[in-house]
Amino acid sequence: MKTKERMQILRTEMPCQPPEVRAKNFREVPYGYTEEIAIQEANRCLNCKKPKCVEGCPVRVPIPEFICLIQEGKFLEAVWKIKEKNVLPAICGRVCPQEGQCEGMCIHGKKGKSVAIGNLERFVADYERISGQIPKPLIVKKNGKKVAIVGSGPSGLTVAGDLIKLGYEATVFEAFHKGGGVLVYGIPEFRLPKNVVEYEVQNLQNQGVKFVYDHVIGRIRSIDELFSSDGFDAVYIGVGAGLPVFMNIPGENLQGVYSSNEYLTRSVLMKAYLFPEYDTPLVRGKNVAIVGGGNVAMDSARTAIRLDAKNVYIVYRRAREQMPARLEEIHHGEEEGIQFKLLSNPVELIGDEFGRLTKVRCQRYRLGEPDKSGRARPVPIEGDYFELEIDLIIIAIGNNANPLITMTTPDIEVNKWGNIVTDELGRTSKPLVYAGGDIVTGAATVISAMGAGRRAAKAIHEDLFPKEDEEPDTLIPKEIIKLSDAAIYPDSTLMKIILTNSSKIELEQVKVSISHIEEFFEQTLLETTIPRWAPGDENEFNCPRIHENEKEYLLSVKDISRTIMSKIIIAKEIVNYH
Repeated sequence: MKTKERMQILRTEMPCQPPEVRAKNFREVPYGYTEEIAIQEANRCLNCKKPKCVEGCPVRVPIPEFICLIQEGKFLEAVWKIKEKNVLPAICGRVCPQEGQCEGMCIHGKKGKSVAIGNLERFVADYERISGQIPKPLIVKKNGKKVAIVGSGPSGLTVAGDLIKLGYEATVFEAFHKGGGVLVYGIPEFRLPKNVVEYEVQNLQNQGVKFVYDHVIGRIRSIDELFSSDGFDAVYIGVGAGLPVFMNIPGENLQGVYSSNEYLTRSVLMKAYLFPEYDTPLVRGKNVAIVGGGNVAMDSARTAIRLDAKNVYIVYRRAREQMPARLEEIHHGEEEGIQFKLLSNPVELIGDEFGRLTKVRCQRYRLGEPDKSGRARPVPIEGDYFELEIDLIIIAIGNNANPLITMTTPDIEVNKWGNIVTDELGRTSKPLVYAGGDIVTGAATVISAMGAGRRAAKAIHEDLFPKEDEEPDTLIPKEIIKLSDAAIYPDSTLMKIILTNSSKIELEQVKVSISHIEEFFEQTLLETTIPRWAPGDENEFNCPRIHENEKEYLLSVKDISRTIMSKIIIAKEIVNYH
């Protein structure tokens, strides 16, 4: 398909439950793509030779490669390609802010709508889960090192997933009774079904990651005791930022005042929306105000709608264009009936003689000069106030770092907000203790926390097995396949490639392909699969050439779950064959 034809295909959004229906249930809002729609959307991808979308992804998912596999109807291979970089594709496909990351960098977006990368990621991840065709995990011999991961949120799960593949014994300590961190207690069912999270956690367990629940590190065990008593060689802290922030205005001690943490944890993790089937009561307000403009505020507001609130207000001190929530979340909230009180901020909560919340008094704002973030600063308008009659208010203006771990580990440096200070790879001031995610950066996205986890896993491996020391031969070597020869036959249209398995392990189902790249397109010239490839064995491939003046070839070698080699062979570097 030519570039012009791809550019003419319109983006297909996922079909959703009608607003009047979904506002009364907690089922997931989008239905997802069908196979036909997924292929149609994938065909919009231009297969850019230098894909900007990958640059926009914090974990560098090979986006064009997995989308090309969807174009071919190879849905399982597509999700396995994603999993080379992202251990939680079904989750990221649902909750990542793609519009500001991979999709925001898409070439399509310059003249129209970007390729729906997130929707396609979700589709192939769901396809694998529903089909049950999950590849058996690679069996990697243990390298003798143990790593403790504190917190089972996206950052901790990523560290565990990366380290288990390198032969580490990875143990995740979680304070709650379920794994997933904020994924299971902070994001509602209608946006992220919990069976999806459970599936991803189970995949890690199948690979050998151990999970220890109901363990509050900092109380049951200190960081030092994980080393001295439990024998761990390194510790990763990924506990998030779970300490609620309130407004410090009069009336916050009234009945009917919730932090978003408590409100969502009761509803999402403890299933209060199913009371009395689940024994977790939740105050169901009829007139509810939510303070804040981020995703957590939107999640709280949309939860209140589903709990039969008559009026739900978002009270936010900036303008709509400055709301940090995803555009999709705001759009869905509007459709469901949420009312937006923008350029407004509460100054007082008012109650009755019984101490119950009855009203919120708000001050109106205007936009002033830009602040440090670049957004126009909200400026209160003197003497301009209004009141809303409410019986429930949810404060969703952010969180601080919980000081439990740092208070019991004083040699871990923190900043003035209580966040752990690290280097770019997550190393803290305490040797062999690492941290990442919201506990370091403050509240951020799922995928940015995963990116921090990936960098920290790299640092842990580098520190426990320094480069100057010989690494255990139980680890998969960096160069598994060696390019032994690349030669052009004299007076021939063929090119000869010789590859050698330079590892100490037998490889199975190895796919070798050689392609010619021109502009946006990749034309496959040779593609073959080697069922078994013994250590030290050579394989020879004769590949046709397009013409004498071709510039470059792409040599790709993959097994069932990852790319082993991806190498550009430049024509001028190819010698004559004798």
